[in-house]
Amino acid sequence: MAETLEVGSRALTIEDVACVARQGARIALAPAARARVERGRTRLDELIARGERIYGVNTGVGGNVGISLSAGQMDTLQHNLVRHLGCATGTPLAEDTVRASMLLRIVTFATGASAVRPQLVDALAELVNRGITPVVPRYGSVGASGDLMPSAYAARVLVGMGEAVYQGRRLPAPDALREAGLEPISFAPKEALALINGTTMMTAAAALLWIDAGRVLQALLGAVALAVEALEAPDLPFHPWASEMKGHPGQIAVAAHLLGLVSGSGYIRASGGQSCYSLRCVPQGLGPVWEGLEDARAVIEREINSANDNPLVDPDTGALHKAGNFYGGHIARLLDTWKIDFAVMGNWNNSLMAVLVDDRFNGGLPANLVPEPGVNSGFKGMQLSTTSLCCAIRQMAGPSSIHSVPTEQYNEDVVSLGMHAAVTAMDALECLRNQTAMMLLAATQAVDLRGGPAKLGTGSRGVYDSVRETAAFLERDRAMEHEVGALAAKIAAGTL
Repeated sequence: MAETLEVGSRALTIEDVACVARQGARIALAPAARARVERGRTRLDELIARGERIYGVNTGVGGNVGISLSAGQMDTLQHNLVRHLGCATGTPLAEDTVRASMLLRIVTFATGASAVRPQLVDALAELVNRGITPVVPRYGSVGASGDLMPSAYAARVLVGMGEAVYQGRRLPAPDALREAGLEPISFAPKEALALINGTTMMTAAAALLWIDAGRVLQALLGAVALAVEALEAPDLPFHPWASEMKGHPGQIAVAAHLLGLVSGSGYIRASGGQSCYSLRCVPQGLGPVWEGLEDARAVIEREINSANDNPLVDPDTGALHKAGNFYGGHIARLLDTWKIDFAVMGNWNNSLMAVLVDDRFNGGLPANLVPEPGVNSGFKGMQLSTTSLCCAIRQMAGPSSIHSVPTEQYNEDVVSLGMHAAVTAMDALECLRNQTAMMLLAATQAVDLRGGPAKLGTGSRGVYDSVRETAAFLERDRAMEHEVGALAAKIAAGTL
């Protein structure tokens, strides 16, 4: 039986999100959280009964806030909110990202501040628990009133609109619900607004990207270690004293990691001679990436556990708070910095590949890392592909959050573009993962040409063996796209 994650009894971690999104864990609402949700809804019902004017409940939304609604129009508004947002475009987001977003919305609801009914929380949890994943196109969010459009695509499946993936098939939402043994629900006042108004989708993407980026960084450092050994470079730049004199924790961590990988190597040169920067400055160059990921955990987990819609209702006092917690500034900025880090990593891959394949710089290895160069072109094509990916990653590295454009009747006059940052970060990381797979193939080939794995360090030998389980030595030219894909999949799965 799948593990069950209880929501609302403690703060959730990135790993909790991945457990639901990728490992099929079920969701259950903690009893204390259920009580908070009930209190929040009761407070909202009291405000409605008193005739309070409440944004998105008895008023229009956004630029229509000045329009008052009758009691008979309030439920219709909620259903119209997901209808009018049905104009997203682009390739659907990955199913794990959508599943993660559904969990995150339940986490927000568990605070009680969204003032939804417990029945809505249960219905959303059942979509996850029964394996129904809404189809969500990637473009449409500006990340200011939250991820309105992608969240609406997820929310509308609850009421039988749109499409969903169920048991590997893309179906109309009513069919997916019926096959899973569920019935469509109806939204009560404020519920559709609470479902769509928040940083849900961008934060889901950031949480999973954090895991995936860490795996790519580990793979790149494994490739660096193999390259250091294949090029018989010194390990002196990784000894702790120099990094401790600099003092940055990421640099210290990367240096220690590399030193552990090459420990016991018979290829490492004892000389203190200076190697090229792509071999010598790895702690200084990739240390900031390591450090940035470490620091990012707190930002992401704060957002995961936040109340991030509007308006918010204090479940204890009933006070109504009209604020901007839906604004995705923290996540947008974080994702934008990652895109720069991905470009730095892409540059590193490109430079290392250039050193390895060029017989002017690779210390006696054959040109393009293949026996009989000339008749064989070896890794020449892979260098071209590596450079192409390097350029693609650089192009995606431009920050999204600075490109704010006023929209929605000038109500959303400044927007975070957090989902744009997420989409470009996801695409950039896919390019980087494929590029890193190529770098691993080249570095492993270089080790074999230098003398084989027997003299490798204890850590880098494990990396070598993992690569060789996927791809054999390149004796003569062959197409290698399937090996690149298989190795990239291994990196993505964290099994390298």
